[in-house]
Amino acid sequence: MIEISFGKLLLLGIVALIVLGPERLPHAARTAGALLRRVRNGWDSVRSEVEREIQAEEIRRTLRETADSARATHDSVRDDLRAAGADMRQTSERVRDTFTETQVAQATKDETPAVTHDTPPEAPRNEPHDRS
Repeated sequence: MIEISFGKLLLLGIVALIVLGPERLPHAARTAGALLRRVRNGWDSVRSEVEREIQAEEIRRTLRETADSARATHDSVRDDLRAAGADMRQTSERVRDTFTETQVAQATKDETPAVTHDTPPEAPRNEPHDRS
């Protein structure tokens, strides 16, 4: 604020006493004090409002950063879950294909007659060759 030394304040008081006179000087001093109080209160009010706005802006900025971080984490988890789901579908399809192949192989095995080796295989016949 304004720097007023004691000497300047004393000079201001003497000039005010000469200009206003001793009858109006106390009333003028009270009025000046009231005005000064209002100015200070107004200034303090403006300063506190600015500080509240600054704090509110910091809170909003922090909230935005937290929301962005949460959104990024959510997207990452969602992508991981989708990848896991795709892996599970692929594994399920492979298991289903393997199971189907096993069932087809089992059915084919059940349909073909079993070859038993109880009887020896036929020996090749020795037929004379016609040498002419």
